Amino acid sequence: MFDVKDTDFFELEEEDFDTVLATDIHFSGKITFAKPFMIKGTVSGSIAATSDLVVDEGSICEADISANRILVKGTVKGNITATRLVFVSSSGSVTGDIMAPQVVLEPGSKYTGKCTMTEVVEH
Repeated sequence: MFDVKDTDFFELEEEDFDTVLATDIHFSGKITFAKPFMIKGTVSGSIAATSDLVVDEGSICEADISANRILVKGTVKGNITATRLVFVSSSGSVTGDIMAPQVVLEPGSKYTGKCTMTEVVEH
């Protein structure tokens, strides 16, 4: 197996997140946040964050995403930019370009787009 650094937030449960967009919510517009956020429903528009994002299994996100660390277990249609990490799990699907210092595509994941590995930006 492989070891991926910076994946501590993958072990978080729904209760560990300050904000969760529930499965029955369909949101259209711009989302901005500064604390970890989980999407279980449907989002269309854009997401700009300074924290971590989880697109949960079964969720659909048709948006360009900018965040710190991004875990994709559901479906993302849009470009993704991360300051630290993008991880697409075996249940995840991304259609769009990814730009991040570290990108992991787990076996079984689906990805269509261009991937650009960037330098880590230290604050």
